[in-house]
Formats: sequence, structure tokens, C-alpha cells
Amino acid sequence: MAPKYQQVADALRADILDGVYQKRMLLPTEQLLCQRFNVSRQTVRQALSVLATEGMIERRQGSGSHILQSHEASHGPRRTVAVITTYISNYIFPSILREIENVLSANNSAPTLYATQNQISNERRILQSLLDGKLPDGILVEGTKTGLPNPNLDLYRKLISRGVPMVFMHGIYPELSDCLSVLDDNYGGGRQLVEYLYQKGHRSISGIFKNDDLQGLQRYAGYTDALRDLGLPLEDQRVFWYNTESKDFLLSDSSFWDVSADLLRNCTALVCYNDEIASRMVSLLMNHGLRIPEEIAVVSFDNSPYSELSVIPITSLSHEEYNVGRMAAQLLVRLFHGERGTSQLAPWTLITRKSS
Repeated sequence: MAPKYQQVADALRADILDGVYQKRMLLPTEQLLCQRFNVSRQTVRQALSVLATEGMIERRQGSGSHILQSHEASHGPRRTVAVITTYISNYIFPSILREIENVLSANNSAPTLYATQNQISNERRILQSLLDGKLPDGILVEGTKTGLPNPNLDLYRKLISRGVPMVFMHGIYPELSDCLSVLDDNYGGGRQLVEYLYQKGHRSISGIFKNDDLQGLQRYAGYTDALRDLGLPLEDQRVFWYNTESKDFLLSDSSFWDVSADLLRNCTALVCYNDEIASRMVSLLMNHGLRIPEEIAVVSFDNSPYSELSVIPITSLSHEEYNVGRMAAQLLVRLFHGERGTSQLAPWTLITRKSS
């Protein structure tokens, strides 16, 4: 379920687009909105901040929130946006896609969704179909296996040469570094988790990382640099690498325990690439009699539902109000309006739970 502030923002956005409030009218006061939705003033303010970021309202000190868009506003021709992600319906992607759709719909644009399943062959088919058909007005794309050389750069360059604005999310190909992107602060997150564990007294910290995506490489870089700077041992056997094709081995094959002896031997903490992996590791460790966090702490990235639904809730890094999908869509809209954009990093906030 979406957080309360997002539910309030969604309801107000729908009212604005349905013409309940006309352009340049004021929204009800914060007090009235608190009463209507039975939420706190802080929740209302978060919801209004979302709408202000989307360009639907303007908040003025002392005079309330003014409507900037309504169903009667003239938006010009409706734009189409191709949204290419690795996955659509699992893990963190529903929230990312929901925020993209909210921003685009508020700016007279409509997304068309494509999923590569993190397979370069699927990515090539999708890109070629875009080139063969009516070009979209813009593209939001999460690169496929961004940690590896990509054979589809020729198609990306063709789309760029035809003037299609493009914003990358989560990962970008080094060869296309001139394109705008909204990325997680993966390096900073890797450092942050190690430094947190160090402050908790851990001196033997292992890691599990994904090696075919840029996120995994950057998170590993932050992890190793933090170990070095804190004077902690850097040992290759304390790092386990996996890729898209071998993920199921970690998630479903109990024999992983047999190959992880070096990874877990004498370590007191484990940094995981994401919550999906961390949740699996928590179950695996407990099934083999290890107490969490007394014998081994587990920390992770993304603050997804996995972190809360794990048998032991997982300490995880969260973007909080910084949603990569929303930020990328807002950046693309600015390009539509002829503005110059800059690439962005989404910062992390640590959410501590019982796993550490």
C-alpha cells in the first residue's frame, strides 16, 4: 500500500484533473485537508510537496496552495513516452512506475511500458521497434546489464541522433555518459552501510553483490573503499558475486549454503546487494542456527517490502521522498519544455530494524 502522503497526493491530483478545483483557485487549508483525510499536518505537507514538484500547484507563504493545472488548462498536443525498465511487476518497480505515470499524466503525457527482463536481446527488440514505428516524444530507460559491454549502443545512438530526449534511470552505459540520468547514490550507500556496521562494533564484514549491473559495481566500490579507509581487512573470499541468470540460485537453492562457507566464516555482518537477497539470506542463516543480529547482522539497499516482511525485519537504505522514477520523469518533462537539465543522484537514508 502507498504511504499516506502519497494517497493524499493521489486524491488531490485526481480532484484537480477532474476539474474540482479550477486553475488559479486555492486548495483547502492544511487544517481542512487534515480533517478530510484524517492525517497529520506533516502528511498533508508531504502530499502538497509532491504536487508542487509535479507542477500542479504553487505553494505561497501566507496565501496557501494555488492550482496551476486543471482539466481546462491548455497543454498542447499529448506526448508519448516509452518507459523501458528491466522489470515491471515485481520488487521496487511498481512504485517507480506509479510515480512516472503520475508525473507524466500531470504534464499531458502518456507512458508506454516495456520490460527487458534484463536481457540484451529483449532490449534490442524493443529499441528496434521504437525506431521502426512512430518515434516516441521521449524515453525513460533503465539500462540492461549496465555493468557489461552492451551491443545495443548503436540503436541508442540512432534514437539520440533523431532528436528523441532520453533520461536513464538507475544505471547508464559509460559510452552514453552525455545522456542525462537519475541514479541511486550507490557508492555512497555502500560506504554508509559499512560505516554504520563499524560503529556497531563489527570488524569482519562480508558482502553479496551483483556484477552485471552498474548498481552492484558501485555499491561494491563504496563497500571496499569504506573497509580500506576504516582499516578493516579486504579479503576476496568475503565477497560473493552473482548475476541475473544465477540469482535464482541464491533465492531458491539450499545448496548455496555449501558454497558460502568462506563468505560467512567468522564474519559478524553481511552487506547485501538488495532486500530480496537480504531476505533470502536472513532465512538461510536462521535455518542453519545462526542468531540475527547477535551472531551476524544483515543490512541492505532499497527499503522495499522485502525488508519489512522478512522473518526478521531488515535494516535497509531508503530513498524516502526521493523516488528515482518521479525524478527521471520530472527531468524529461523539463527537457520537453526546452530547459537544460542536469543528471542527479538520489541520496539514501538508513532505516534501522532488528536485523542489525
